[in-house]
This record gives sequence, C-alpha cells and structure tokens, in this order.
Amino acid sequence: MNGARKIYISMPDKVKEIIRTLRGAGFEAWAVGGCVRDSILGREPGDWDITTSALPEQTKELFSRTFDTGIQHGTVTVLLEGEGFEVTTYRIDGAYEDSRHPTEVTFTRNLREDLLRRDFTINAMAYSDEEGLVDIFGGLEDLERGVIRCVGNARERFREDALRILRGVRFAAQLGFELEEETREGMRALAPTLQKISAERIQTELLKILLSGRPDMLRTAWELGITAWFLPEFDRIMATTQETPHHMYTVGEHTLHALLNVRPDKVLRLTMLFHDMGKPDLKTVDEEGTAHFKKHALRSEEITREVMRRLKFDNETLKNVATLVKYHDYRMPVQGKYVRRAMNRIGLDLFPLYLEVRRADVLAQSPYRREEKLADIEGVERLYREALERRDCVTLKDLAVNGRDLIEAGFRPGKELGEILQGLLEEVIREPELNGKERLLALAKEKKK
Repeated sequence: MNGARKIYISMPDKVKEIIRTLRGAGFEAWAVGGCVRDSILGREPGDWDITTSALPEQTKELFSRTFDTGIQHGTVTVLLEGEGFEVTTYRIDGAYEDSRHPTEVTFTRNLREDLLRRDFTINAMAYSDEEGLVDIFGGLEDLERGVIRCVGNARERFREDALRILRGVRFAAQLGFELEEETREGMRALAPTLQKISAERIQTELLKILLSGRPDMLRTAWELGITAWFLPEFDRIMATTQETPHHMYTVGEHTLHALLNVRPDKVLRLTMLFHDMGKPDLKTVDEEGTAHFKKHALRSEEITREVMRRLKFDNETLKNVATLVKYHDYRMPVQGKYVRRAMNRIGLDLFPLYLEVRRADVLAQSPYRREEKLADIEGVERLYREALERRDCVTLKDLAVNGRDLIEAGFRPGKELGEILQGLLEEVIREPELNGKERLLALAKEKKK
C-alpha cells in the first residue's frame, strides 16, 4: 500500500492471529490507533484495535466467538480464549449534527478514507507485520516532534466531535506534547460546543488530565476558553489574586502548583483542584491591602459537592474529596490530644491523605514561613503514627464500652446514651489510658449525676 513504511511493532499473538485470519480470507487488516501510537512510544498499549476491509458479517463468519459491540458503526468484538478485541470495518462518517455522533456511517474498502475520519495524526496510523506502518498524515513525525495535530482541518474534526477538544488537551497532558497552532485555534473556536457533551464523558477526560504527569495543562484549557464551558469555577480562581505574604500566585496558579505537588491519586488530585474554589466568594481586603479568605474551606466544600454532582462523580469519591476539601486548612497544635481529635474528625482512612494535601498546599505557597509549616506537618504526622502504633482509641468502635454495656449498667436507651458515649470518647481522646471498661463505666455514672 502507498504510504507504508517498514517499522517493526511487537503485537500480541492473538492480535496477529486475527489479522492473519482476516488477510487469509482476502481482506485487509491492520492494528490501528492508540495501540500503534503507544507501541512506537515504547508504552504498553491498554488495548489493541483492529481495522479491516471486511464487513461486520464477514468478520463474524471467520471467528467462532464474536459479539456485536457497535454493529451499526461496523464494530464487532472477537473473543479469543476469553480475551476480546474490537474489529471495525473501514468507514466514512456522515454529517455530525450533535457534535458527537455521525448521523450515518458508510462502510468503505479504502483504508485512507477510514484514517481520514480520525482525530489526531498520532492516532491515525495503521500497522501490520506484512506491510509495516501506514502513516499518511505524518503521525510518526508528530510523535517525534512531540506535537498534537488534527488530521486535516482542525475545525472540521472538532465540529464532528466536540469531545476531541478535551481529548487533545488530555493527550498533550499524558504524553508531554504541545498543541499545534491550528489545532489550538480550532479548540478555541469550537470550545462552546462542549456544552453538547455529556457530563460523564467530560468527567472521564478531566480525570485523565488530572491524573497525568501534567495536570497543569488545565492552564492551557483555560487559556483557550475550554474550561469556561464545563468548569467555570476554575476560570474564577484563575482571575482571583492573593495579596498576602503566604501566597505568590493567583488562586488558580496556586491550585495548578498544588496539583503538581501531590501524587497522581484520584481523590488527592481532585481535592487539590477544588480545595480553594471558595476563595473568590469570600475574598476581603483590609485597610493595609492584605487579602483574607475566612472560612473559604467550607465554601470550597459546597462548591466541590455542586461541581462533582454536576459532573456525575460517584458518591464515594464525592464524599472523600469533599471531606478533604473541608479540612484541607485544618491546623492544630502539635500535641497528641489535638492530633487524635483531628484523626476522629477527618477519619482514619482519610487522615494520611489529609497530611499529603496539607503538604502539597504549603509547597504551592510562597516561601514565607514554609519551613515552619512543613515542620508542623511533620510533627503532626509523627504523633499520628505513634497513635496508630499504640492503637489509641479515636473512634467509638474502639471505645472499651458500647451502648449495650451502658444499658446493662442501668442507662436508658436513647439520645442521652449517644451523648454519654460521645463524651466518653472525648475523655479517651484526651487521655488514652482511660480506655478501660470499668473506668469508663465509672466515668459514665459520674456524667449521669
């Protein structure tokens, strides 16, 4: 085929078998898209997609186990020893009326026409052992240059599928690439069409950006007017200055630096994204020109819940992120009883994440008192670990007495019982050595009096 280059890619045996079977029956067949891109980059492909000149029914006739994945779009999943591989017929997409899906799909026998409908040049390469690499649009060169560039006309590609705008930012973030100028301008011009994309798909791409090596690519998304259409709260923090010795960036730039300072964990990265989003609503400036953001953590928690519900995050992730945002600025004296109380409030599962959040937050601030702040966090962490090693009681379930014990000792069930248990826990958090059944029952009787 014209445009094929001899380059070797190591494909799994099952992928080779599917391509060999299709070719043996007289059809063209290639590995295509992301698996080719990742293989050239030396990355392990997450999955392998195959494109072929065979029609879906012809593909199904050649393999004993298949199921229809997206038969209307030409995709059949072939099962080999329990593992599934998507095999898609070469196709030409019709008009896109919803900025997401073509109104019709036409099958073709021409590989070039199939590759022409794809989003970016680095995703529009095909490969087979027999013929090598087919790279009609310069994807290999763009990989070498580290560039994300649309296949053909950028505005047409984004008009076809608005989600490609976010996907382009995501690929740049994941691969450490830059966006080619025409591609950038197409993103800027078509950004409003992101309104037509479902919240679930937006969420998926946002998470991939956040969990990449360059979560600060959100800055580029903001510069191109992209975030305005799915995360306007981010635009507000990018425009909010912080006139205080503790900060040297806008709230948005501080947020981007904080994202880079925390490991790529979903809950942690989302927490750093949202932790200061309440600041624009609560900013005040005193007579000396110093900015204050009192109680911004509580407002940030409210915004976190609003945005995460809007973007259809699951309840567990929402709860954990909102809790960490609420307590991200929670500070305490470096003493055991205060650290144990914080462990109780924040939760044992989230407390180590809270320490990571505080550290990332401090590292994204100005150098003012930074060493002092970090030493404070280290002190809290040391006392936290000591409490864990001693198995200090910081939750009701670890208390040496429970409701049944109190009832057997003559207490009535009801609201008062819960208040007494909570009061006993407070005593034990202050003095862990009190956590013995007899001592607590005696304390409970005193409290009742």
